[in-house]
Amino acid sequence: MFATPVFSGTLFALAAGLMWGLVFVGPLLLPEYPAALQSFGRYLAFGLIALPLAWFDRATLRQLTRADWREALRLALVGNVVYYLFLASAIQRTGGPLPTMIIGTLPVVIAVVANLRSRRSTAAARDSTLPWRRLAPSLALIAAGIALVNHAELERLRAEAAPDMSGYVLGALLALVAVACWTWYPIRNAEWLR
Repeated sequence: MFATPVFSGTLFALAAGLMWGLVFVGPLLLPEYPAALQSFGRYLAFGLIALPLAWFDRATLRQLTRADWREALRLALVGNVVYYLFLASAIQRTGGPLPTMIIGTLPVVIAVVANLRSRRSTAAARDSTLPWRRLAPSLALIAAGIALVNHAELERLRAEAAPDMSGYVLGALLALVAVACWTWYPIRNAEWLR
């Protein structure tokens, strides 16, 4: 039973989810480190992990053109470095709950943006769009969740002796920019891979 592909796949998915969750913990554990340092350190760690994997696939990598490498660099910059720079900055300014909730909107935001883009493109792409009525419940739940978290966080800020409302608003805006980066990244990556 424990050797089945479903079981091992589930364990790998769980481990990936746990590792991904560290993106929200890092800025809280290391508040004295600037977000830029954390972002580049994180990307350097990704590179060190990917380097041995790239070595085994070096023949395929030699086939990539200069344009492929430029696009890969652009995707890496926006989807990893810039995204995490804004996310870590947001977490350092507001704490964990609000940026986490805003980043949690990504699956629906990506679906909405992909829907909007595919409606303007070819008929084949339009066939893969989701009906808006199927997205509406998810959008409503996400909006309610953000409102509840925002309400709780604002109440916490009001209870403080010297609340930093401008830092809270700036953190929320930084988290929204992080969402924009990570919305662009998978859509552009999918288009490029096609």
